[in-house]
Amino acid sequence: MVRRFTVSDSIVIEVPPEVAYEAVSRPAQMGRWSPENLGATVPAPDTSAPLGTTFEGRNKRGAFRWVTRCTVTAADSGRRFAFRVHAIGLNRPRLRGPIATWEYRFEPEGGATRVTETWTDDRRAWPSAVAHAFDRVATGGRTFADFQTDNIARTLRNLKRELEAESAS
Repeated sequence: MVRRFTVSDSIVIEVPPEVAYEAVSRPAQMGRWSPENLGATVPAPDTSAPLGTTFEGRNKRGAFRWVTRCTVTAADSGRRFAFRVHAIGLNRPRLRGPIATWEYRFEPEGGATRVTETWTDDRRAWPSAVAHAFDRVATGGRTFADFQTDNIARTLRNLKRELEAESAS
């Protein structure tokens, strides 16, 4: 089986790019949209995370909970926000190494914004057989690429629903 290292999806949200960026660039708020993320501990949770910000993300999958350490690698207001996950653990992110990169792009589309979310598997040094075996245990029988494809679609739908509802009120 060929290993896919990157998956992405996009959605058009009826808000300006700056509004979508402002929401996504606050890692403490991601738990509002993501099916796995519960939010993050960020130095300034009520503002956009600037380039270089390190934060700890809290995550869940079923009854399983874990923490990650992440660093913001792109913070171009209204255009692009990205962070890389470089440590993971149960209560504290102790196991260090390249894990994943998450990227969000914001492109104007008329009076709306096309938001594209991309997940990249940074576990390049893992042999494919080991990665496939680990993925199937961690995701209940799927590869991380397939699993993240569904998570991205759910996150984008939730983000669209919330931002458009806020914009309408």
